Amino acid sequence: MEEKKIRIAITHGDTNSTSYETIFKTFADPTILELFTPIIYGSPKIAAYHRKSLDMQANFTIISDASDANEDKVNLLTCFDNEVKVELGIATPASEQAARKAVDRALSDFDKGLFDALVTLPAVYGSGSDTNPCTQTQYIEHALGLDGKSLTIHTHGPLRIASVTGDIPLGDALRELRKELVIEKSATFFNSLKRDFRLSNPRIALLQVNPQPGAEEEEILKPAINELRSAGVNAHGPYPADVFFAHYDYLRFDGTLVMYHNQAMTPLSMLAGDSSIELTAGLPVVVASPTTEPDFEHAGQGTSDESSLRDAIYLAIDTCRYRRQYDEPLDNPLKKLYHEKRDESEKVRFAIPKKHEQKPQ
Repeated sequence: MEEKKIRIAITHGDTNSTSYETIFKTFADPTILELFTPIIYGSPKIAAYHRKSLDMQANFTIISDASDANEDKVNLLTCFDNEVKVELGIATPASEQAARKAVDRALSDFDKGLFDALVTLPAVYGSGSDTNPCTQTQYIEHALGLDGKSLTIHTHGPLRIASVTGDIPLGDALRELRKELVIEKSATFFNSLKRDFRLSNPRIALLQVNPQPGAEEEEILKPAINELRSAGVNAHGPYPADVFFAHYDYLRFDGTLVMYHNQAMTPLSMLAGDSSIELTAGLPVVVASPTTEPDFEHAGQGTSDESSLRDAIYLAIDTCRYRRQYDEPLDNPLKKLYHEKRDESEKVRFAIPKKHEQKPQ
């Protein structure tokens, strides 16, 4: 029986950025449809505006329900039908709201089992009128009722790097850092490397907070590493960040766990530029995305690079396949086999059998 194509939902991100341009360029090569079935969560009207503004060819099959997605077409699902003013290069409450509506519809459809993985184009919520700004990852966490439970893994070639405290100010990160949180995020990282990247016994490096060992290393990181090792997590460190990256020590490990955001993003930016991608671990849905902010500077110019979106799609496809391969043997465990009860005490196990006396002839 032929396996059904993986269905990838792609949310359109901030509609005043280059998001639709990267979508058009990604699907300009029709051979990509041999790998998966795309479902773009967006707006036909906004897509038409960008297509005309960029003077680009882009063909979509417009659908109103994800269950109607055609395997051999680029499906554009209408998330809302009202008019949204497009103001290229500017983050507005309307463009943020359009991004939210696409994510909301996609998460609702995931609950119904209508797609296999989610790829999100960049959006930042609350930069305008909201009093509680948040990242798109935080928004998805909250929508799923899993606030603070996910872990964003940034990837570029052999580098896989994640932050214990996430994308928050450094002062807040240091206040939040505690042994229990380090253990929790390390375990999430370890399990994701096994399940999502198919690494049998991944090695994780934890980096120091301070250039030289201080209170955080002695009271938080070293005890956490000891507990993780006792629990079977292959954790090592803590290592000073500058030496770790300067000596390319990250190549000796399958994952690197840093303690605060800039400790990850600075080396990542140096090594990958804008070409890194990210996977959000710890959620029931596979979520991959380009590691970029919305690109407003180049909106409407036709100069954006779609490679990070394409790579995020490939990561989502690979993760779906790896999870299925990992989970399949665990779905239907063998029932307990009952056998004849025997005396398995120490006395029986170590008893020396007596020699049989030969009968006289």
